[in-house]
Amino acid sequence: MPKKNSKKLSDKKQKERHRFFLNPYSDSAFTKCPKCDAKTKIRKFPLVIHIQPQQLFILNKQCRYCENCDLIITKKQEIESLMAAGFIQSNPKIIGNDYLVMGTVDRKDWKEGTQNALSPSEMLERIYVFQDVWDFEVIPAGWYRSE
Repeated sequence: MPKKNSKKLSDKKQKERHRFFLNPYSDSAFTKCPKCDAKTKIRKFPLVIHIQPQQLFILNKQCRYCENCDLIITKKQEIESLMAAGFIQSNPKIIGNDYLVMGTVDRKDWKEGTQNALSPSEMLERIYVFQDVWDFEVIPAGWYRSE
């Protein structure tokens, strides 16, 4: 019996996958990984975004991806403009609200959500939250005093 209870608890534990960096710099594309310096590739990821108040938005977006670090990098300005375009007709009051990029879903779940309109609770069960959210500071090239 205790094994079944522990299995139920592990089933309810949130699944994690990938690391994430929301790039606030408009002039930095991060063609190389800021962590390991390997070349990043371009991949599409169905990103799950929570917009205040209680709005779930899934955006299938091209992002930079480092396979070594399992790091997804996407530009903040691109996400905000795509969200604005998505809500300009359906819910213009939500444009400009605070948001959080929570994680990703499998491509098959994203397709099912676009075709069958899964409920938000069903989609929440399928989310892979990010293992970690990283932040990097860009230091412009040039000569600096040693301190």
